[in-house]
Amino acid sequence: MIALLASVAAETDLLKSAIEASGTVTIGSTALVEGTLKGRRVVLCAGGMGKANAAHAATVLLTRFAPKAILVFGIGGAYPSSGAKIGDLVLAHEEIAGDEGVLTSEGFRDTEFMGIPLIKTGTATIFNRYPAPKPLLDLAIGALRSRELFEPVHVGPFVTLSTCTGTASRAQELEQRYHCLCENMEGAAVAHVAELHGTAWLEVRGISNIVEDRNLSTWDIPEAAKNAQQAVIRIVEAWTP
Repeated sequence: MIALLASVAAETDLLKSAIEASGTVTIGSTALVEGTLKGRRVVLCAGGMGKANAAHAATVLLTRFAPKAILVFGIGGAYPSSGAKIGDLVLAHEEIAGDEGVLTSEGFRDTEFMGIPLIKTGTATIFNRYPAPKPLLDLAIGALRSRELFEPVHVGPFVTLSTCTGTASRAQELEQRYHCLCENMEGAAVAHVAELHGTAWLEVRGISNIVEDRNLSTWDIPEAAKNAQQAVIRIVEAWTP
C-alpha cells in the first residue's frame, strides 16, 4: 500500500475520481479513502494545512495502514532563483525544517548550532535536513521525466515553514539561507514522522506561485494542484510493489 497525503481537499479532487474506492474511514476528524489506483492499493487523505495537521495525518496513516511509502503532494511556491515557473512540477531531494532553531544577535541558527537533533535513532541523526530516500526519488524522477506531459521536472531542496513568505525581501533572506527550490507548510513534518517509523517518503508539488511580494492575481492554484495529482498518478503507476 502507498499512502497519499495532501493538505486540503482541493488538492485531491482529481485523485478521488481516479481511485477505485473500496471504503472510507474517519479517524478522529481525519477522513481517509481506501482503494486502488493503477492497480496499486492506496489510501488518500487531506490532512489539513500546516505542520501539526500533517504530522497528525501522517501518524494516522502510518500506524493504521503500515504503507510501504508515504507520498506528500500539493501546491508550493517556487523561489525566484529556482528556475521553476507556475505550473511546473518539483520533487524534493531533501526537506528542511526551516523554523526550528534559535534567533541570535547574528541571525537565525538551526538545531545543529544548538546541538539538539530533531531525530536521533540507531541509524540516523537529523537536525533540520531530511534527505529523501534515493530509490523512491529515482523512481519518481524516471517516471515523470519519461513523459513529455511532465516537462520540466525540477529536483532540489524544499523548505517547510509555518508562515508563508509574502514579501520579496523575506524570500531573498530565505533563498540566501537555504538555497531552496520550493516553499511549503507540511513536507518536513511528514518526512519527520516517516523517519520515525522507518517508512520511505516522497514529496511532489505543483508550483502555484513565485515566492515574492504576495499577489494572488498571479497565482494558479488549480493548475498546480492538477499537475501535482497527475504526477502522483504516474508515480503510483510506476511503483513496483
